Order: sequence, then C-alpha cells, then structure tokens
Amino acid sequence: MSDSGATVVASALRKVFAGPGGKPLAAVDGISLTARTGELTALVGPDGAGKTTLLRMVAGILAPDEGELHVLGIDASKEPQRIQDRISYMPQRFGLYEDLSVQENLDLYADLHGVSQAERRERFGRLLAMTDLARFVDRPAGKLSGGMKQKLGLACTLVRSPDLLVLDEPSVGVDPLSRRDLWKILQQLVDEEHLSVIVSTAYMDEAERCAQVFVMHQGKVLADGTPDALRQRAKGLTCVVAPPEDTPARDLQARLIDATDAIIDAVPSGGSVRYIRQPDADSEQLARLLGGLQPKDRPEELEDAFMMLLRQHHAEEETKTPAPDVLSDKKTAARHDEKPVIVVRDLVRKFGDFTAVASTSFDVRRGEIFGLLGPNGAGKTTTFRMLCGLLPASGGHLEVAGVDLRTARAKARARIGYVSQKFALYGNLSVRENLQFFGGAYGLRGRALHARVDAVQTQFQLQPDAISGDMPGGYKQRLAMAASLLHEPDILFLDEPTSGIDPLARRSFWRTITALVQGGVTAVVTTHFMEEAEYCDRIAIQDAGRVLALGTPREVREQAGTGHDADMNSAFIAIVEQARAKGHEAGAEKAA
Repeated sequence: MSDSGATVVASALRKVFAGPGGKPLAAVDGISLTARTGELTALVGPDGAGKTTLLRMVAGILAPDEGELHVLGIDASKEPQRIQDRISYMPQRFGLYEDLSVQENLDLYADLHGVSQAERRERFGRLLAMTDLARFVDRPAGKLSGGMKQKLGLACTLVRSPDLLVLDEPSVGVDPLSRRDLWKILQQLVDEEHLSVIVSTAYMDEAERCAQVFVMHQGKVLADGTPDALRQRAKGLTCVVAPPEDTPARDLQARLIDATDAIIDAVPSGGSVRYIRQPDADSEQLARLLGGLQPKDRPEELEDAFMMLLRQHHAEEETKTPAPDVLSDKKTAARHDEKPVIVVRDLVRKFGDFTAVASTSFDVRRGEIFGLLGPNGAGKTTTFRMLCGLLPASGGHLEVAGVDLRTARAKARARIGYVSQKFALYGNLSVRENLQFFGGAYGLRGRALHARVDAVQTQFQLQPDAISGDMPGGYKQRLAMAASLLHEPDILFLDEPTSGIDPLARRSFWRTITALVQGGVTAVVTTHFMEEAEYCDRIAIQDAGRVLALGTPREVREQAGTGHDADMNSAFIAIVEQARAKGHEAGAEKAA
C-alpha cells in the first residue's frame, strides 16, 4: 500500500496499552489518514487523544498492534529502522546535553547521524542563521532560555536533511516571540526545501498555518480538512459581545459557558467575549442570557470548529465547572479597595554577576487575578518564586498576605497555594494518596482532611485510584490544582499551569479560577497563552528582569499601540520588540 503523493498513509491503525487496573486502553483506535508530501500537517485534540502515540508510530518507535502504516512508502511494522534513517523526530522532551555548548550539541547530533564534515559546514551555518543562535554557539545549552532551547532542539533534529520532520508539540512552554520564530523556520523549510512536516500542537493559531488538520479525540479522528473547510462548521454561529464597563470579561464568559443549552463555547478576547451559540438556541433565551447586551457577528475561526467538535462528542463530562462553595468556604466578595495582599517594592534578584530581576515594583489586591507575562528568560519565573517564598530576594521589599517574606517566609507559605510549571506531585502514588499526603503537609488531619480530599476529588472529577504519573496532562493539572486548594489558601500562585494542555482543558481551568476569585481568593499567574491575559484584572510584562508594562489588559494593549480591542498576542510582541529596539539603540549610542 503506497501513495506517491503521500508521506504517511494509515489504515485502521490501532495501538493498545494497559490502562488503570490493567484494563486495555486504545490510545489509537482505528485511525485512517493520509498526510501529503511537501506540506505542513497538524494533529490537534485534547489530552489523551492519541496524538503522541500516533507520532511515535509514524517515527518507527512504536509498532502498531493492528492496521497498516506506511511512512515514505515503507511498512512501519516491518522496517521501522528504514523509517528512522530517513526522518527526524523531535519529541516533547527533546534531549539536549545541558553541560555542552550550542556548537557541541550540534556536533554530537551530527556525529550520531553520520553527517559528513563537508555537509556540516553548510548545514550548521544555515541552521544557526535560521534559529538566530549564531551568537550563542559557545553558551552551554543549560544556560539558554526555554525558547532558545526549543530552537536548538529543532536545529539538532535537522542536522541531517530528512525526508519527513515529525514534531510533538514543539512550542509548549515557549513565549509568543519564540513560537513565531519556530514557525517561521518551519515555513521556510517547507517553502525552500519542500520538506514534509507533521506536527501536533495545543495552539489553534499554529494549526491554522497548516495545509491539513486532523482533529483527534479518544484515539479517533473526528474530522479532517483544510483550516478553511473546518472553519465552515461554525459558520453563522460565532458572535462577540462586550460586557458592561464594571464587569470583568471573565464573569460574562463564565455565565455564558455555563449555559450549555444555548452556548457551545465562550472565551474573553480584546476586552469582549467571543462565543459560539448552539445551532438550535432560542433567540429569547439568548437575549435573557445576555441581559440586554448587543452581540455582533464575527468571522469563524479554527478554534471555534475545534470546540464544537469536542463538545458534540460528549466532552461535557470532562469540563464540568466546579462549584465555589465546595472548593472554598470563602463567601465574601472581593473588595479591590482593601490593602494589597502582595506588595513588591524595588525587588532585585542576582545570581552572581547576573541580575535576573532588576528593581521591580507592583501591588496585587485581594480578589484580583494578576498576570506575570514575559518572554523566556525575562525573569518572571524568578519573580514568581520569590513571591511564593521559594527563593530569597537579593534586595527590595516583598510582602505577601501581610507578612514580610524576608523575615517570615514559612508563615506566609501557610496562606498560599502553589501550582508549579511542571507536574510536581508523586507520579507513583494514586490521586487519593497524593491528596492525603499534601493535605497532611498543609496541616489537615482526621475528618477535616478526609472531607477536603473527597470534596476536591469530586469537583475536579478525579478517580481516587488512578496512578498520578499515568494520567494525561490535563488530568495531572487538575490534580495539582486540587492539591493546592486543600487548605483553602488566600492566595493562589499558578506558574504556567496550562502549558501543553488543550483549549478544552484551559476553559475548564479558568472557569475554576473565576469561581475561586468570585469567592475572594487572589490569583497570581504566569502564562505563555496570551489569550489567558484576558482573564486577568491587571498584567505586568517583563523582559530582561524589568517591567515593561503594567496595567489592565486594555491599558497594556493601548500602550502597545495595537488598539484597545486588538488581541493580546500582538500587544505582547509589540511591547517586547519596542523595548528591545530601544535597548539596542541605547547600547549603540553608548558604544559610539
């Protein structure tokens, strides 16, 4: 079975693993698809859809249990090594050698792939120019920012010229500028070398760039086609509405997203709320739901079609929103005029001669969602760790929950919850065992501990006996959130909590945060999903350890000069690039 115009041809493909309790779990369940030669092909879908398993079979790493799979005309079941010899595969956790320099990593991977010295000179020069890493060839990989590491990983993957490039979520955990650079590189390779690329992604704007998109769910393909063709599924159903001036967009979004009989999906954007109405929604019901607000039609997007497909295939059971009264007993409405619960003045953190955070100042009020944004290496994670009491400041004043962190970090930590960027619970323990352990660490005992464990398990729809390390990313994120809320903290710190999870899981996560904040909890969040900045009351954008912008999302968009109703992605890129351009000008003047 082969197709001269196809890079990958799969027919009735199936791969089964042992699931919870030893029951068989079909990660890929009867998939048939064709990826065309010389094109960008995207796989999108929620956590556990089977994207990584499918890519690992395409890469010749996993053998199919049933069905047929031909890659570059080669039978993947019979000759996986021949496939591996002709493709390049970049998994989610690409293995850079952090003690080696950029150049040494490139040399090592060239050695592994048998690339000749003559080929290397031309290939390395091209890759370093494309990735903008030529200035950093002597820098250890471990000292690169997250975005630079991803670009180096891609360069190492491409040290030989493959017939097929397979990328498993290459832009997870990198900022919008680095994402843009990665996709410029990919498009350049497709345009100039006619390279065939298959990529899985959690970003619908990335899938929009591809010639062909396959939407996966529970091991099956729900739909496929060009982005334009898929968008047509939402035609005539997409609207945008602006909330009253005194109402956060997230509160209107929560009201809409809860009305599942009338609304398929809703998300804040540009100070308004984009939503998809049910095809059979009653106009009077919609009018009551909007409370007199006047919606406008808007062009449908690929993400609209994606959300419609998932909702229509019984995804509702995975996205029920938690009730605030179960997650927290704090009923008092937030009052933004009270004394700030976080006070940061002239905060500095140095690592030897390197200044990671330079004289940063801001306040966070009770019941507020405050976003810390910035490119990889901007200093936001360092700032975040100081706020949580995990890292001491080198200078300045830092107060959290009324406690000076320079003198009483342990006291402050009792009042906060923390969800880390990477899954930090015990992967070999069950959900209940993890919750019981962390509940005990927070000081809960006896009936109080059991009650809180039962409550968060129910609200986050977690199976008590599921082994934590075996769960998909979205469920791990739910468990991390549940553990952080066991002791009902006043302040919740969330460090890129939605990195690598799909839009469906992100909606559920932010519905939870909205409910908590409505109950009086304060949230501080870092994120690389710029759409998530729209959920924040205020945001700070950092770069090179300094605050470049601080204010409401609308104020930051206006500062960027992109217009108050522009998307936050454009505003973020504009602010960072403007600041860097000024820095380069100042440096040139100083050198002159």
